[in-house]
Amino acid sequence: MRYISFFAAYVALFPASISADSNLSEPLSSQQILPDNFKPPQVFQNVNLLRNTNLEKGYVRETVNVVIENIDSKPQNEYYIPFSIDVIGNVGGLEVRDKKTPGPSFKTELVEYDPYSPTQFFRTTLPQPLSPKTQLTLSITYHILSTLIPLPFKIGQGDRQYLRHTFSTYTPSAYPTLKQKTKLKFPSPDVPDAVGGSPERQGSTFTYGPYNDLVPAGALEPASVRYEFTKPVIHATLLERDIEISHWGGNLATEERYWLTNQGAHLKDNFNRVQWAAAQYYKPPTSALRDLNVPLKVGSLNPYFTDDIGNVSTSRFRSNKREANLELKPRYPVFGGWKYSFRIGWDADLKSFLRVLKSAEGGHVLKVPFLEGPKMGEGISYGKVELQVILPEGAKNVKFETEVPLVKVEESVHRTFMDTVGRTTLKLTACNVADEARDKPLIVTYDYPFTAAFRKPVTIFLGIAAVFLTAWGIGRLDVSIGKQS
Repeated sequence: MRYISFFAAYVALFPASISADSNLSEPLSSQQILPDNFKPPQVFQNVNLLRNTNLEKGYVRETVNVVIENIDSKPQNEYYIPFSIDVIGNVGGLEVRDKKTPGPSFKTELVEYDPYSPTQFFRTTLPQPLSPKTQLTLSITYHILSTLIPLPFKIGQGDRQYLRHTFSTYTPSAYPTLKQKTKLKFPSPDVPDAVGGSPERQGSTFTYGPYNDLVPAGALEPASVRYEFTKPVIHATLLERDIEISHWGGNLATEERYWLTNQGAHLKDNFNRVQWAAAQYYKPPTSALRDLNVPLKVGSLNPYFTDDIGNVSTSRFRSNKREANLELKPRYPVFGGWKYSFRIGWDADLKSFLRVLKSAEGGHVLKVPFLEGPKMGEGISYGKVELQVILPEGAKNVKFETEVPLVKVEESVHRTFMDTVGRTTLKLTACNVADEARDKPLIVTYDYPFTAAFRKPVTIFLGIAAVFLTAWGIGRLDVSIGKQS
């Protein structure tokens, strides 16, 4: 029953299509449902496969480069990628591309068939069917969140932290593989334990293989490694990000609300404030989160940093013609298992993000980062990101485009001071997002007629006129008790 509830909760959030192009005119469809006895057709074979696993951040990043060959007698265009039921709920940022030909990622969707099955699949649709005996080189990239386990689970305040990564030396595949190799990249050469396989060690890199014998579809060879990672494992269970557009003020206001937690090793003893203060003079490596660095766009203004208590004064904003950085320091160090929620915000010149099209409908194009926030060497992952783009009152025909896979798209109305019909709001929800999404833009197009720009001034004028007319009308009333002469 645990598999059923886990998988159902995940597929309820994940859309069928996680292609790069999405807009409100094409609503997201549900996941693809297949028969319970489904098995991927054995129409491909992996001629050569190389998997690179990067463990330098607080989450797992994997890149699989594979040469596939159509061994069927007919052209084929559906390639299946398997994940175990325990992992698929933490997979994010899955992209499949042609490694040799630059271009957009291929359409990839989650398929549902048997909730009891220990293996689930993503299905990639090739843009052109692959002819028989023809090969294609695919580049499959994704990240897996919240799967690294601290071992030992509890450590001292100044101890080193070690994480354990469990995997298979054979890359999970729905097709037979003729030749393959797996490489693991660690943050340091300190890897005290490696169970399973016979890796070749070279500095901070482990290599499993090459395996030149035929590996059948679905074959696994369990292995695990334990490596030193004395850094915070930063994870935001929720990020709420609001972007508000003001044409009259020429301003783009951004506010982000974070619910952070450190998924690293817990403290085995009580926190020692004196020991912590003494260590700050030489700043040794620590598994606690001490500070956050948030790079902003050049020209950003009026930043603020608050938490549940109020304004946090332990922050610094540095801005010049080349950069703008907001340096944050939480009220307390965030050790493993500890949580910290806060909000930050800033303003920016709208001209740097908005372009006006020469059209009768008053077309506008807004280009903003889908994700900003902290940029840390140890990385930061997000369980759920809710992005709201609040457009000016009167905006219509809203469309958008982003490469970030989305699980939900909503269009609503946001009402604020002196609004009449309210502001059109675009709300995008994504799950299992990594900080690498900082480089991915969100492009929003909308029509804003010339007359809509006067809606606010006319509303204000009519409101003031109504007040004066009401006062004048009340002043003209005769409320005297005696008879008029």
